[in-house]
Amino acid sequence: MQLELKNIKKSFDSKQVLKDVNFTFEQGKIYGLLGRNGAGKTTLFNCLSGEMKADEGEFFLIQEGHSSVLKPETIGYVFATPILPEFLTGFEFLKFYIDINKEHIQSDRTIDDYFDLIQIEKEDRHRLIKGYSHGMKNKLQMLCFIISKPPIILLDEPLTSLDVVVSHEIKKLLLEMKHDHIILFSTHILQLATDLCDEIVVLNDGKLDQVDHTIIGNPQFEEKIISLLKDENEA
Repeated sequence: MQLELKNIKKSFDSKQVLKDVNFTFEQGKIYGLLGRNGAGKTTLFNCLSGEMKADEGEFFLIQEGHSSVLKPETIGYVFATPILPEFLTGFEFLKFYIDINKEHIQSDRTIDDYFDLIQIEKEDRHRLIKGYSHGMKNKLQMLCFIISKPPIILLDEPLTSLDVVVSHEIKKLLLEMKHDHIILFSTHILQLATDLCDEIVVLNDGKLDQVDHTIIGNPQFEEKIISLLKDENEA
């Protein structure tokens, strides 16, 4: 399975954020999408998910040699700031989510089984989501994609504000899930990308460049990333 981006362009007024983006992502890998603040990482994700329409270009999902346009059910999008119905309890939300996706779900797990999987305590399952911590909300977002298993998962800065323990738990979930999915992980934290990701892709000046994964963790890796992200006008 592959996700192909062809000639993607997106502008806001006179500012061209995405400039002829071309890339092919493959199943079984976590791709770290690195870029400076304002580079266009969230814009790219919004175009991929259908939250925003690209000015030009196309996205294709390639499975068993057949190419198809992306549909909403093929994309799972974990927002940097979780978007969840805070007037529901965690249990009510999960039941609702399972009910509306039941035709796509192939699992005998109960709702409590799913909560056990992401280590949300029994006393928290029947609390309003409004009272959940940021980390708990992020884990609930992640759980939706463990349940529905969309081919493509977009993660927009999902670990930036989490404590060490929750961050570690979500990393473990991603590593367990990656074999069946194409996972794009957006971050501006270099160490996070090197710890978790199989491939590193840099978004700079509106274009994507892949970094040689064999140098991840080597001293020259950081130098390569900095050189790619550095503005031409910077000393």
